[in-house]
Amino acid sequence: MLHTFFCFLLTGACFAQQTAAPAPLDLVKQGEKLNSEGKQDDALALYRQALEMSPSLYEAHLASGIALDLKGNYADARQHLTKAVEIAAADAKQQALRTMAFSFAFEGNATGAAKFEQQVFDARMFARDFTGAAETANELARIYLESGDTANAFKWYRSGYETAQHKPDLSDADKNLWLFRWENAQARIAARSGKADEAQQHVAAAKAALDKANNPDQARFFPYLTGYVAFYTGDFKTAIADLQKADQRDPLILALLGESYEKSGDRSQAMDYYRKVLASNAHNPTNAFARPLAKKKLAGGS
Repeated sequence: MLHTFFCFLLTGACFAQQTAAPAPLDLVKQGEKLNSEGKQDDALALYRQALEMSPSLYEAHLASGIALDLKGNYADARQHLTKAVEIAAADAKQQALRTMAFSFAFEGNATGAAKFEQQVFDARMFARDFTGAAETANELARIYLESGDTANAFKWYRSGYETAQHKPDLSDADKNLWLFRWENAQARIAARSGKADEAQQHVAAAKAALDKANNPDQARFFPYLTGYVAFYTGDFKTAIADLQKADQRDPLILALLGESYEKSGDRSQAMDYYRKVLASNAHNPTNAFARPLAKKKLAGGS
């Protein structure tokens, strides 16, 4: 009889474990997986459940903002991201600020993004994290560039390059890597400003710095550079050839390929590339510009 009683208790405990509601963080993790698969509505349903149980759960607000940005619901996204910034622990504050900046980038609002990237830049400078601060400066510069603001893009790319030099004991390889990034940036800025000859001069300087850096991981960025410059200087055939050699997981590269095919008169290929863009569910500066463009193109916009 006693054995039967303990078995009953054990069975009841097991049953209770099996039927217990998932913890809020578990719901967020499940939602993040769905979001990565492009199922934003399903993900948001789980985030809402998590927030009903824990209204001030940082991870749920952050994830909700990300999913809503990917859906194009930017105002709703920023309500959640504002809360995430407000409640973020010290070690998560920069993540929240950068995510908010990317949210503004999805709308092409570089001025809005800058308010949050500036806070990250300042915090990293205060901590003497010169490499991290330089990367933040470049991140903001790219947002400005893809928003069409070449003047502020130049200012922040230069800040990124100069900030990186403050790192003590910067190796020659790293010096050349940062020089490559700076020349790369100037080439893209010149191309977008219609200065084809100047752009090519910076492309050559970027290649020389890249060779000196001897960093194979960075080599994949060179065909992106040459393809980008070709696109913005009107050489769409070269743009297609070079961008096809670049990272095909980068949604901005896919978007540029789509635009290159479209401007070359191959609308079918262009639409294929725009559809590939929408397979990315990343919440970063490249997708912030690629995804809205692809949606507009696929909807029949110019």
